[in-house]
Amino acid sequence: MRLATGEEMRAIDRTAIDELGVPGLALMERAGRAVAEAALALAGPGGRFLVLCGAGNNGGDGYVAARLLSAAGRAVELYALAPVEKLGPDARAMREEALAKGLAPRDAPALGRAEAGAGDVVVDAIFGTGLSRPPEGALAEGIAAAGRLREAGARVLAVDVPSGLAADTGDAPGACVRADRTVTFGLMKRGLVFFPGAELAGEVTVADIGLPPAALARVPARLALLGAREARALVPRRERDAHKGDAGRLLAVAGSAGKTGAAHLCLLGALRGGVGLAWLASRPEVLPLALGGLPEAMSLALPGEGPLGERDLAPLLEAAMAVDALVAGPGIPRGPATGPLLRELLARSGKPAVLDADALNALADAPGAVGPLPPSAVLTPHPGELARLLRQSIADVQRDRVATAVASAEALGCTVVLKGARTVVAAPGEVPWVIPTGNPGMATGGTGDVLAGLTGALLAGGIAPFDAARAAAWAHGRAGDLAARRLGERGLLASDLAHALGEVWVEWER
Repeated sequence: MRLATGEEMRAIDRTAIDELGVPGLALMERAGRAVAEAALALAGPGGRFLVLCGAGNNGGDGYVAARLLSAAGRAVELYALAPVEKLGPDARAMREEALAKGLAPRDAPALGRAEAGAGDVVVDAIFGTGLSRPPEGALAEGIAAAGRLREAGARVLAVDVPSGLAADTGDAPGACVRADRTVTFGLMKRGLVFFPGAELAGEVTVADIGLPPAALARVPARLALLGAREARALVPRRERDAHKGDAGRLLAVAGSAGKTGAAHLCLLGALRGGVGLAWLASRPEVLPLALGGLPEAMSLALPGEGPLGERDLAPLLEAAMAVDALVAGPGIPRGPATGPLLRELLARSGKPAVLDADALNALADAPGAVGPLPPSAVLTPHPGELARLLRQSIADVQRDRVATAVASAEALGCTVVLKGARTVVAAPGEVPWVIPTGNPGMATGGTGDVLAGLTGALLAGGIAPFDAARAAAWAHGRAGDLAARRLGERGLLASDLAHALGEVWVEWER
């Protein structure tokens, strides 16, 4: 599903109206009708409708909805929170049509005295996608009133986006409506997917208001939301005569004293991810603990002790030549030579590889090690790891997660999976994708190790890096959701998530 910014939607509207001849009033009428239908579905029997209209086309949609709700025989209270001179031509025409049908708009002070309760619906048509600063004056009063009426038992329906929400980022720079449902038009808006917008919007539906496909195609897509069907299509079914070699061979460089669990979970993610054969390369003292309970995995002891460095290159290269993909990073012992070792291993082996956790930190630690990587590499950082890698602050990374993921993928020349609430997957020259699966229960140690192993398994199975990263991130989040449904979020373990991968494969018939 394509995700649009406010400016992209305005460009699409201009193209439809100015170049393709679609009447703006027709688009507004269809939008208002979609709002009215959603409001009726949200209301209780005999429930009243309080329609709050601001300036701009969003207010025009509200005037249409109020007129249609009144024509359906329902009680409607219409509130005009912006003077008529601030309305555009189309919105003003819709306001006049509502007045002609006997709907007399009330003002903001009257809204302060409004009452509502269970069964009633507040229609939030105050602000649209053009918000650039915190709401003020009567518009801020309207947002506050919507919150008060919701607390009194009414339900709130937002038009396009909840008023006060930044449509491009999901941030709320000031007061913001909390909706039970949002009807958005034409395309899903970015801010309805990212938090806190995703929570403030409630249930979101996308209404088709008749924008021509040519208008949508004229403005290129720059971000997409990965759905279940699209994710499943990235992972092919196995042939009926497949053997373990066909399923792929994976070498995981993981684990150290005190971090044997990271290696264990990485291998568990790989095995549950469907890899045919998996080896763990680690120091001798790590292997017994990391491999405990995993008789399916094999091992490669790296002689010596301490951080990984130059002396480990030869055995790792030899092992890498016998596998289809690598995973490096979960819990590895790192020192000044670890970053250069990893760079050399990737360059000389030529194998697709997942770099996670301490592999990323090792690159960040080593002067000159941060730079373009092989295009077959997949990096799976959380915001802190990416901030260290890019020499930025975590706040810089989180300020615009999409832009950060895209810029880092271009700078590093490979696929980047920026983990977090709404993981973003980006690769050079590709439209980035947002992953909608996952829940707060996954904010626990080890879930990233499972993702690294799962991604490595898909790479080893022959799936291209960008596709493997997207499929793994989606399946990883879905496994977390399935596990949380059975066990709750608070006590969710990374191993619960890994085992729930099997349930994802059942859903996908894989």
